[in-house]
Amino acid sequence: MVEGGIVKNSNPDQYAVFGSPIKHSKSPGIHKQFAIQTGQNLVYTAQEVSAEDFPNAVDGFFAKGGKGLNCTVPLKELAWQYADFRSERAERSRAVNTLILQDDGSILGENTDGIGLVTDLVANQGVSLKDSSILILGAGGASRGIIGPILSLLPDNVVIANRTVIKAINLAEEFIGLGSIKGCGFDALAGQKFSLVLNATSASLTNQLPPLPEGLLAENGVCYDLAYGDEPTAFVRWGQANHAEKSLDGLGMLVEQAAEAFYLWRGVRPDTLPVINSFKT
Repeated sequence: MVEGGIVKNSNPDQYAVFGSPIKHSKSPGIHKQFAIQTGQNLVYTAQEVSAEDFPNAVDGFFAKGGKGLNCTVPLKELAWQYADFRSERAERSRAVNTLILQDDGSILGENTDGIGLVTDLVANQGVSLKDSSILILGAGGASRGIIGPILSLLPDNVVIANRTVIKAINLAEEFIGLGSIKGCGFDALAGQKFSLVLNATSASLTNQLPPLPEGLLAENGVCYDLAYGDEPTAFVRWGQANHAEKSLDGLGMLVEQAAEAFYLWRGVRPDTLPVINSFKT
């Protein structure tokens, strides 16, 4: 039986996203569109799971026949610990947002956040990272997941700025072998200009801004907030007010990282642009 482009049977494969909070998640809607596009028979749900309950919840999900999981805040570091094996990019980022059941029953951990970001920037938005000057705001897990894929596209330099300066310095040192990167505090940004500014702090979740100096954005510079919302975030508004050529939120990154996870699970790559556009209307 075929319904809505999906071949139906009584046992669709089970996938889910775990997180806390999770009610706001767009992931079930994204993966539903992917499944319809590609004719995949699966069900994808969002489940509220706390850090304390995470190991038991994952055990139970896979014991009941689950095929794969996404993990979001505050579970990515726990998912990294849970995985039996990890990809190189997951190992380096020390965070996992995708768990994949292998044929032998083991669990592979992957991080698709960075590839989701650079795909949205480069393929969807036409932003070239090669030879660019990039500022990453924040030195937490969100930053850690994107640095490797960014450096692989050969920017001229990357700066990580953070309130706790030593965290930015230490994080930069972990990636120094991949390219030109350094860490500093927000005060040290005065007088510098960047062609791309990425907000990887949690400030947008509370409608706040990191302490950014005037004149930070180069001419024709781009701003990108890893967070997203139904209304422009505080950082997106800051980019608009500072005459960014583009000031974007993380919706495209969300869909692209989901597409990468979908491909790892199902072996087929969905068309992302119709899905991104469906959330803008």
